[in-house]
Order: sequence, then C-alpha cells, then structure tokens
Amino acid sequence: MGKAILFSAPSGCGKTTIINELMKYFDCFDFSISATSRAPRGSEQDGKDYYFLTHEEFRRRVDAGDFLEWEEVYQGTCYGTLKSEIERIWAAGRVIVFDVDVNGGSNIKRYFGSDALSVFVMPPSLEVLEQRLRSRGTDSEEAIVKRLARSAEELKRAPQFDVTIVNDDLGRAVDEARRVIEKFLDE
Repeated sequence: MGKAILFSAPSGCGKTTIINELMKYFDCFDFSISATSRAPRGSEQDGKDYYFLTHEEFRRRVDAGDFLEWEEVYQGTCYGTLKSEIERIWAAGRVIVFDVDVNGGSNIKRYFGSDALSVFVMPPSLEVLEQRLRSRGTDSEEAIVKRLARSAEELKRAPQFDVTIVNDDLGRAVDEARRVIEKFLDE
C-alpha cells in the first residue's frame, strides 16, 4: 500500500485551491479524480475535474462494488472515489491526493489508517465562507443555503482529522500544509 493525502472541508473553504498549489510543489503527487452524478460547472471537464456519471450509472457502479467510498451528499447528487483511481495512481508509484467532502474524508481515513494524512481545511468564519460561496457565482441561492447549513455541521468534525488548517491567508495555509505533508512523507 502506498501513501495518501486527503483534504476535506465544507464547500468553499479553499481545499481545491490549496491542493492545486501543493501539486506544483510535490512532483510525487497524483490527484484522485472523484466521480459525481452532478452536471459539470463552468469549464469542468470529464476525466480531469470529475468523472461525470448519470445518477443511474453512478448507482449501477455502486452496486457493482466499483467505489471505495461514496455518498449522496445532496438529494440526487452523489460523489465517490473509484477503486480504479487508487489502483491507477499506486501502479505509477505515486502518492494519492484526495479532495473530498467531510464524510468522504472520514471514510477514506478509516480505510487507509496511518498510510493516509487527513487534513481539514477550516474557513476563518461562517461569514467568510458565505462570502466565498457567493463570490464563486456557480451556485443558486438555494444551493448556497444548503451548503451553509451543511457546513455548520461539518465544521464540528474537524477534530476527527489529523491536522486542521485555517485558510485565512492562502499563502500561509499552503505553507503550513506543505510542512505537515513533508513530515508525513518522511515518516
């Protein structure tokens, strides 16, 4: 079994931005592309940002045992980690990087145990998180309200992760994550 780094956070906390910065630094990383039953947003591409599946295809693959973990995050919208992604990355001798919701992060950490470093990205406050979600311009008002309600619950789960990083300054958050990851990879 190889090593894995997983980043979890409520939507809008900046985990994807932090991961993108770290991917430039660590040449041993390979990003685990999640599968989802939602439609692409903006310029998202199938096989690059997500594997976009219909809800029916997603459920068929769940039934076939193709997922390490999965969850219906919102009514009719599923996300999950395909086992084939883990096999692909480890076959190349690389470190898996996951960008997953809080439940997915907990499930993946349980599966990998000490072979995974779990990082929880925390917003400076719920007010800042709301501003970030609104400024993205990708979600309806209804979706933002749902995300904020879910976020309040997810933030309570930060102590379940190995490390919590507050993303109040992107450069500082990336540096802190880099230091923690270097230590983990050297173990």
